Amino acid sequence: MATVVKFHQTGAPDVLRFEQAEVGEPGPGEVRLRHVAVGLNFADTYFRSGIYPVPLPSGIGNEAAGVVEAIGPGVTQLAVGDRVTYTGFINTLGAYSTERLIAAEPLIKLPAEIACETAAAMTMRGLSAAYLMRRIYPFKAGDTVLLHAAAGGVGLIVSQWAKLLGIKVIGTVSTEAKAEVARAHGCTHTINYSHEDVAKRVRELTDGVGVSVVFDSVGKTTFMSSLDSLKRRGLMVCVGTASGPIDNFDPRILARKGSLFMTRPGLADYIADPAEKAELVDELFGHVAAGRVRIEINQRYELGDAVQAHRDLEARKTTGSSIFII
Repeated sequence: MATVVKFHQTGAPDVLRFEQAEVGEPGPGEVRLRHVAVGLNFADTYFRSGIYPVPLPSGIGNEAAGVVEAIGPGVTQLAVGDRVTYTGFINTLGAYSTERLIAAEPLIKLPAEIACETAAAMTMRGLSAAYLMRRIYPFKAGDTVLLHAAAGGVGLIVSQWAKLLGIKVIGTVSTEAKAEVARAHGCTHTINYSHEDVAKRVRELTDGVGVSVVFDSVGKTTFMSSLDSLKRRGLMVCVGTASGPIDNFDPRILARKGSLFMTRPGLADYIADPAEKAELVDELFGHVAAGRVRIEINQRYELGDAVQAHRDLEARKTTGSSIFII
């Protein structure tokens, strides 16, 4: 029997329920996967709270790493004993479990240099960082970006990757401790939004010009200051809404603030093409295996602590990556 975390109604963290389930044998195109570690991501809270609607009851979590225990008919790219990782969206929902059946298609084989715990902490965050750094904007050395939540899991990877490319990062944080973490991972400057005016400080740091790109995972409370931080014809990248959805706005604001561009990308659209996914995976895994990008696992939870883990995440008590140890 497997332990599975589900929710039967949307709401606060305490809607999560722990259930026992018979996994069974894999069908065509499936494998039975024993999880070693499961990723905890802010997107998980969007499913639980109903921001991302799914049919109920539902499993939760869409990132994990583990070992293939059995393969179904038609699966030729994997074998029993392979170590794999995965991330996705609806098609991988249900990662909060000790064991599961899952389609073989989204699974990624792990190189020997990358442990399952590391993979569970980096597959979603790392591939998100990969498309942000390699697909969103034609970055060149000397560009400057504003990165919200710079001490978070994606933030630490983006900062390190940006430094490799010669890109300056201005990172926002809520505490001095988080500022130290962000600077240690490549942030050129940090801004504590608890007591500093972000847009004003960005202008000071860029001699009044502004930044080329803003990566904003916070949403409602940072949206306007992010726009005000961009240089003329800069790009606003809305990658999350941790503080709540962005209110409706008049697109003419973009013209008034410098003919700005704006996008709301999703990881699923950058890994839908197998060839593009393979390119991003290879570059990410190469950086991590070589030590050029460090994956910081700063919180480890038992699966039974899922409620507390969600509370910690939403209270911004975490830094780097968080995982469940199975």
